[in-house]
Amino acid sequence: MREWPLAAGLAGGVSIDALLGDPRRAHPVAAFGRAMTALERAAYADRRLRGTVFAASGVALAVAPALAAARLPRRSAATAALTALATWAVSGARSLCAEATRIGSALESGDLDRARGLLPNLCGRDPARLDIPGLSRAVVESVAENTSDGLVAPLTWGVLVGPAGLTGYRAVNTMDAMVGHHSPRYERFGWASARLDDVANWAPARLTALLTAACAPVVGGRPAATWRIVLQYGRHHPSPNAGWCEAAFAGALGLRLGGQLSYAGRSERRPVLGNGRPPGPADIARAVRLCRAVTAAAAFCAASAALASSAASAPRSGGGLVEPGKLVGISAVS
Repeated sequence: MREWPLAAGLAGGVSIDALLGDPRRAHPVAAFGRAMTALERAAYADRRLRGTVFAASGVALAVAPALAAARLPRRSAATAALTALATWAVSGARSLCAEATRIGSALESGDLDRARGLLPNLCGRDPARLDIPGLSRAVVESVAENTSDGLVAPLTWGVLVGPAGLTGYRAVNTMDAMVGHHSPRYERFGWASARLDDVANWAPARLTALLTAACAPVVGGRPAATWRIVLQYGRHHPSPNAGWCEAAFAGALGLRLGGQLSYAGRSERRPVLGNGRPPGPADIARAVRLCRAVTAAAAFCAASAALASSAASAPRSGGGLVEPGKLVGISAVS
């Protein structure tokens, strides 16, 4: 195999994240967030067009370094190292599992105040309104959705586009978290970021559901039964993507997710996902175990797909190899 750096870099980056977690200082995603906050202050207007320019600028800022680095020889160890560093920077499986585990431990020890204090590290719900079952459900749902956002989705775009796909996806997801929610300030300005995130996550969310069904036995679930839950409930969620991940976790864990929740003082009732029992503190550890299994499966699939793509792009006679996903996939992100 002549083009191995993409596969090695994707697998290596996931391994680094599993061992070290997020970079403690100078995290590139945090730096990107600060830059986009400054851009928002300078460019904000309550118009969709202004928000579209904001979103396009963010994607360009994120992919430019990766595209510049693409000048490296395609079959070099430096390319593999660059891909591994980009994968590490945009992945979040270890941090996700660690935060969920801390909340689960607090709930199992009966320390409700500590669990409420930790929840904002994981999701944006109002913790003061949540009891033990509510906190347990919030954590399981967040683990489910972020298994896709924090690992499966960036790997998917990494396979398609390479390092630029990794950084471009994380930019899209970060901007959605910043401005892509319903509020008087962002209803129009955040529209483009939210729609871009929906498009970028459409395939990864469904792949996450498929991998979750395949990994269901690690938590006592059954793949076929889990997939039936996905097909029955996944489309009921108001998000076109999150429901697929949450329904898959509900099916694999034998739980019932969804229901009443509150964000920034605004309450809404989500459709029920699954036909099991309500989640409890002990289910958080099971959700973390499932997340880790899906992470391993996604890394294996991504590396295998990258190698298969390299093999398929090899010319029958003479000539060079076509770099997987180059430029064509970038237009899908930007």
